[in-house]
Amino acid sequence: MKGKFNFSEQFKKFTSSQLIIPVIALLILVIFNLIRDPSFFSVGIKVNNVGNKVLAGNLISILNGASELVILSIGMTLVTSATKGQDISVGACAAIAGSVFVKILRAAGSITVPTIFLGVVVACCIAIVFCLFTGVLIARFNIQPMIASLILFTAGRPIAYWINGGATPNVESNLLGYLGGFIPGCPIPSPILIVIAFLILIVVLLNKTTLSLFIQSVGINERAAKQNGIDPIFMKLLVFVILGICVALAGSMNVCRIGLINHEKILLDYEMDAILAVAIGGNSLGGGKFKLAGTVIGAYIIQALTITLYAMKVSSTDIKAYKAIVIIIIVVAGSPVVKEWVGKMFRRITSATVKAGGR
Repeated sequence: MKGKFNFSEQFKKFTSSQLIIPVIALLILVIFNLIRDPSFFSVGIKVNNVGNKVLAGNLISILNGASELVILSIGMTLVTSATKGQDISVGACAAIAGSVFVKILRAAGSITVPTIFLGVVVACCIAIVFCLFTGVLIARFNIQPMIASLILFTAGRPIAYWINGGATPNVESNLLGYLGGFIPGCPIPSPILIVIAFLILIVVLLNKTTLSLFIQSVGINERAAKQNGIDPIFMKLLVFVILGICVALAGSMNVCRIGLINHEKILLDYEMDAILAVAIGGNSLGGGKFKLAGTVIGAYIIQALTITLYAMKVSSTDIKAYKAIVIIIIVVAGSPVVKEWVGKMFRRITSATVKAGGR
């Protein structure tokens, strides 16, 4: 009958969706925390150090703490889709961008809105140059992405160190505090607002143009894309331009949070978390189709897991090990082998149910 609900077909669509694993993983984290502590996700209002009323709670900490990771993961998703590989130098490039941002602010003398804007723009330009260096090695010389990005992964933080003459200078000001913390009169952390604005821009860019289609086409079949008039080299370089912007925003945002640049610590190991966010989000690390929604959920899952472990009094030295165990489970659960096995089991159960009902 036309319009009749087919449970088997709907279940198949659900299990084949890229978003099934991140959504289920997020639900498990939420349920686990609600059982462990019903007030875990409660949001309240408190007065901060400067006397402003702001939102507070674990949920706000998760959304706020994952801001840089969300931005980096978006860039990583596009690079993965187009190049069939990952850039492991995003943390080091963020250190370079952050150092440039600090250099501009200190050179200006006084920190004003135009100075901050100039610092972000210059940081974006420098980050794009460094990201394009990796992009050229990949697009022009066909070097494997992880190998090509290994150069800046190794040399990026020393370069960031040299930019400020081997120092870790402070750049404290109320304006930077507003961008890294709270704008007076607004209870929502500024990094969350920056992420929302960036997500809107990137979604509009991908959905209102053919960019998303072209990136995925290059990642799925580069030769076929070229035959259809798409320039694979240009598209690969373009995703590294976008990655450079993501890197600069993340690096500058982190500087605003802490008020200084520490080339050794800034966004350390974030490249691994960004890759995991892409994988947890249901995106193939072999390139091709992608869903930014899955990546964003994946980034928040990683941060939620971190906050959960801290709430359980797990030491900072042990957190990485616990995160690794949970992430392995999530990634394996989302693998094609496990999905196929679940599908077979479901078909056996439904066929047995049909047979039993027909007797």
